[in-house]
Amino acid sequence: MKYWYKNAVIYCLDVETFMDSNGDGVGDFTGLKNRLQYLAGLGVTCIWILPFYASPNRDNGYDVADYFAIGEAFGNFGGFVEFLEAAEEAGIRVLIDLVVNHTSDQHPWFQESRKSKDSKYRDYYIWSEEKPEEDGKYAIFGKEQGGNWAYDEAADAYYYHTFYQHQPDLNSANPEVQKEIKRIMHFWLKLGVAGFRMDAVPHMVRQKKEGQFEGDPHQFLRDLREFVEDQRPDALLLAEVDTEPEKYKNFFGNSDQMHMLLNFYLDNYLFLSFARKNARPIKDALKNLPQTLKGQQYATFLRNHDELDLERLTDEEREEVFKEFAPEEGMRIFGRGIRRRLPPMLQNNRQRLELAYSLLFSLPGTPVLRYGQEIGMGEDLSLPGRNSVRTPMQWSEKHNGGFSSVPAGQLVRPVISGGEFGYEKVNVNQQRREKNSLLAWVEKVIRLRKDCPSFGWGDVEVIESDDKVLIHCCRWEDQLAVAVHNLSDKPCSFRLGLPEEEASQLVELLSNTEYEAFDPSAGELSLTGFGYRWFQKNVL
Repeated sequence: MKYWYKNAVIYCLDVETFMDSNGDGVGDFTGLKNRLQYLAGLGVTCIWILPFYASPNRDNGYDVADYFAIGEAFGNFGGFVEFLEAAEEAGIRVLIDLVVNHTSDQHPWFQESRKSKDSKYRDYYIWSEEKPEEDGKYAIFGKEQGGNWAYDEAADAYYYHTFYQHQPDLNSANPEVQKEIKRIMHFWLKLGVAGFRMDAVPHMVRQKKEGQFEGDPHQFLRDLREFVEDQRPDALLLAEVDTEPEKYKNFFGNSDQMHMLLNFYLDNYLFLSFARKNARPIKDALKNLPQTLKGQQYATFLRNHDELDLERLTDEEREEVFKEFAPEEGMRIFGRGIRRRLPPMLQNNRQRLELAYSLLFSLPGTPVLRYGQEIGMGEDLSLPGRNSVRTPMQWSEKHNGGFSSVPAGQLVRPVISGGEFGYEKVNVNQQRREKNSLLAWVEKVIRLRKDCPSFGWGDVEVIESDDKVLIHCCRWEDQLAVAVHNLSDKPCSFRLGLPEEEASQLVELLSNTEYEAFDPSAGELSLTGFGYRWFQKNVL
């Protein structure tokens, strides 16, 4: 099915922290393969894997040294192909991270580019004889990365880096670089991946030096779309595009660029609503988002593998969210983000967690779960930077949470132990045995989400109501799905705001508690504090 991603459930994970099969303290593809039945049982239909390429690993694998090699600790190509085959048998597609805005400074291309101006690899990167005046305008990591231009002694010139100094940017405007990117995509598509999560896409098409792109930079993205669909008609390009909503159309194009965009804009306003206990920010954000066309889709998420980036908010709004969810300076990062997982931010309040996840699965777009989200994992703020939310998966109450058999000091990263979120209390094995666990609830919601394709396929309509309450509906063909959410901690009653003829066809699918049966003639609904209810048009 060409548009399979419209009604998918995506699960994001890092191989190195998911499951260790050989007892070296690092997760690997064999371990991941052995956990596929768990993911299939959860209802996952697509896995997005963070970078696993050969790398110095100074930035969680986003500093790639060889796009055609697997990091030694993760296994080999035999294990990778076995994993892909097992995923296919389990009905799960696999996306891999494509990191081609930049490479590691250890990549052979960069090493060759330093040696001579006459090397063909010189123009694979962006060089300047003199340091440009506007240094640091796009320094994503702020002062920590030391501007955008770094001096290289061997080349006696400055090279451009959007991110850390050890990640020189590729010159995307160079046709030879574009060919190399297609070679990389071709290689992995032929191995059997279903597509790519493309890193830092706006930076790939941004002018980084005068005259870099001669024509429309977005033609490059159109070429990539055409190329991957030639290789695999149902291939997916899921793009990291953190920009204003009015610019989203520039990356969707006429359904000829990116298939999906991670919806950072909506995510920002979800957390502003959570902080205010008021639905108005979400309502306004939904109204500002362009509706997607047939081949376009948003990827909706609550937390991803990086910081919770609040860049789309105003300074005052960001401070509101910081005050509520990251009151201590050590909980923040880069001046714009939060390095925490959701359950600790919400004080592990089950009502609020369910409300947040109910929004994740009912808001328009395709839901993306971060590994461990389904069991309510916490963070380890003693770890540096974004590693706080990259701790090993907690499988059981056994040694190292069942992630690895090595002594704890030999783990790739410490497992959270002790306290409210330690593996002794929060783990898959324990929650499998509890019928009312968060894991059981998430499994149920995923099952219902798949039965409501309108949420993925339909256009969204926000029905005005009290600012505490979000009412949105999605229509697709003859189907209708409606969700109501109370963002406040106070009970409330309100009118649904649908025509009686349409309301009379609704059946209730999900709610946080038992409510009185909905009376369509009255059109009145009630919700507890942090309550939610889903309805669907009866099509039987």
